[in-house]
Amino acid sequence: MANDAVAGSALRVVPEQPARDGDPVRTAPAIRATAELVAAVDHTLAAFLAAEVDTLDEVDPAVGDFAVTARDTVLTAGKRIRPTFAYWGWRGLVGDAEPVAPVLPALSALELLHTFALVHDDVMDASATRRGRPTAHVALAAQHTAAGRRGDPGRFGEAAAVLVGDLCLIWADRLLAHTAVPPHRLLDVRRCYDQMRVETVAGQYLDVLGEGESATWSVDRALRVARYKTASYTVQRPLLFGAALAGVTVDAPQIAAYTRYGLAVGEAFQLCDDLLGVYGDPAATGKPAGDDLRTGKPTVLLLLARQLATPAQRRALDRAGRGGGPREIAALADLVELTGAVTQVRRMIDERVGEALAAIDGRLIEPAAVRALTALATTATDRRT
Repeated sequence: MANDAVAGSALRVVPEQPARDGDPVRTAPAIRATAELVAAVDHTLAAFLAAEVDTLDEVDPAVGDFAVTARDTVLTAGKRIRPTFAYWGWRGLVGDAEPVAPVLPALSALELLHTFALVHDDVMDASATRRGRPTAHVALAAQHTAAGRRGDPGRFGEAAAVLVGDLCLIWADRLLAHTAVPPHRLLDVRRCYDQMRVETVAGQYLDVLGEGESATWSVDRALRVARYKTASYTVQRPLLFGAALAGVTVDAPQIAAYTRYGLAVGEAFQLCDDLLGVYGDPAATGKPAGDDLRTGKPTVLLLLARQLATPAQRRALDRAGRGGGPREIAALADLVELTGAVTQVRRMIDERVGEALAAIDGRLIEPAAVRALTALATTATDRRT
């Protein structure tokens, strides 16, 4: 499964040396461990998926080609954020000497769960690109056309992409089963994993519902969507998943710390996404700018803009969701900023990062993990992609 030489030894965290007077606290060992984790997760996924693709190719060559599309969707240049948070949730409780190889399948399974959610989300949002490449349903539609098949390519692409997402969800379960921890502990891990999946679906449904009820949606409701669609399965539950892998019980004080940190960073992560959805550089984000304004998606940013707007500005903001070309979308983006909503969202992000950092304590959590989680709280919410 995973390369034991990489996973078992290279991923042991090297304790940091004390900072010299006037120097910032050095986080290089934690950053190195995170980079090595990403490489180990990629290796684990590649090895697992190679065998799965071979198995499906035996069913029929066309199914094998379909599995290759699913595999490539998983392996395409993701940041591996969820395995990273789960890793530091685990490492923060087991210390720096524990080898990671036994839990690598569980950490890597979170990336398969993430791919399932992304592929389905792209179909629901009719997104054309992801990570600078065609989304799964667009790529599958192009394959349909290139093969000269009958029927609507778009319809085929969407149907096949739903199956890609379903397959990734099944693959996540299969990979999770390879986790080498005692059976009773794996059962606790599965409970956390199942709750993560339920909350993800709940948040996704609220997200879909919001587009049909944008006129009556509130900032509190939009934050609830962020809490369940993003915070739960991006930060909070992965941290708790890592704690379950470490064998920590749900009433331990570290669980409360991870919960507070995860909710705050997860919400800040989504608020950052709201800003990127309007002002992000497509070359960096891999997605078109202004999609949220084009569709009128009731994000916290847009709802705050409507709250803060003058009557004339509010009438102009009502054009959001009616499509429009690049100039119209750029004008709406400028208007959102004029209302002061961008400043307020940035303030909300800073407040949540502050709450997160106050929640983690080196007396409860290994210092190396505290340093890593501190760095992650900043990098996850101050980004361009």
